[in-house]
Amino acid sequence: AHSLRNECGYIIEHCEIKTVIVEPQFVANYQAEQTGDSQQQILVARIADHINVPDSLNFARELKRQPTALTRNVPVSSDDIAEIIFTSGTTSCPKGVVITHYNLLFAGHYSSWMCSLREDDRYLTIMPACHIDFQCTTAMPAFHSGGALILVEKYSAKKFWGQICHHRATVTECIPLMIRTLMLQPEAPWEKEHQLRDVLFYLNLSEKEKEDFTSRFNTRLLTSYGMTETIVGNIVDTPGFERRWPAIGRPGFGYDIRIVDANNQEVVPGELGEIVIKGIPGKTLFREYYNNPEATAKTYDSDGWLHTGDYAHMDEDGYFFFMDRNVNLIKRSGENISSTEIENVLISHPDILDAAVIGVPDEMYDEIVKAVIVQDENAFLTEADIQGYCSERLAKFKVPALVEFRKNLPRTSTGKVKKNVLKNERVCVWTDPEGLSA
Repeated sequence: AHSLRNECGYIIEHCEIKTVIVEPQFVANYQAEQTGDSQQQILVARIADHINVPDSLNFARELKRQPTALTRNVPVSSDDIAEIIFTSGTTSCPKGVVITHYNLLFAGHYSSWMCSLREDDRYLTIMPACHIDFQCTTAMPAFHSGGALILVEKYSAKKFWGQICHHRATVTECIPLMIRTLMLQPEAPWEKEHQLRDVLFYLNLSEKEKEDFTSRFNTRLLTSYGMTETIVGNIVDTPGFERRWPAIGRPGFGYDIRIVDANNQEVVPGELGEIVIKGIPGKTLFREYYNNPEATAKTYDSDGWLHTGDYAHMDEDGYFFFMDRNVNLIKRSGENISSTEIENVLISHPDILDAAVIGVPDEMYDEIVKAVIVQDENAFLTEADIQGYCSERLAKFKVPALVEFRKNLPRTSTGKVKKNVLKNERVCVWTDPEGLSA
């Protein structure tokens, strides 16, 4: 899941695990995490049953030893914990999101409604099985509707659209990074010969990128907003209603969703505020953070509203328009600047392949805007080039004061940029194009 050793160690330390299922090349890493207070059984998968790995169990060998019939039957309630999924940790330390059996069953019913899934649908995904999107937006609704679930082990920009056509997929999902890399591929005469009805899409994409993608591939996007804690996409292009890009949709059934100010008061349409969601913990929303009551109390207020930390506004018709996560808003001299807005401008540059924008502490302005850029290997952009391009498209106070060029951005397994990593790293700022060849 693209987790570093220290990130895996953090999760092990905070979830009281009993068994780790791991491939042989990672056994030593997990053995190094063993302490007197944290002793876990290591089960090694994807090796032949005759191979011995010291201080571990061979999964294939143990599987052969299992009886063919159940030896005991343990009653399970819908309120029991089904799993604990740790958040991606893009802005802070990961938290263990407690998910019940009811949550998973509800997700199957809700997401199949959201996608209008039928038993003849074919849902193709490349999302990792450990992620909430795979489980609650793809797998459970496919099982609920009786449709076919098509699993692609790894995303390849060169192969993906061919896989869509070959498997006759009717529904799939894409993140912005996928859409951008697909658009870099040479056009093929068969691209529009697919059976896709919808491409589920998650933030963020510029208007031009959206139009270019849907026009080239002759498809449409179904926008959905959610997070691990919300189980499903609570704000979505709801069936039967008009899709109003760039709106992220309307509240789905079973939820009350509002925009509130810093005093927890609902704001008027058009005014920016935080998205808060009312549902039922353990049923339509996550139950709690594992062994972290302080974080749970911070997320759920005393009236039961889940505070997302995401900022948006709503129009008169009840459509929501996403701005940014609160932690990604850059506070410059009293102005709230959306990093997403600047990133969309940067990505529109023909020589920029990827971009992330963060706030950097500053004594004069509180924070200043910094852009981290991945440019085309044949390009030689400078800081001045980036600032000039942004100056023509953004207000002066939004133009990046600092620019750093990189070969790639740190990302999670689902393509989210790890902005906490970018903020914590101390690396030089390349402004000299000669330095790019080093």
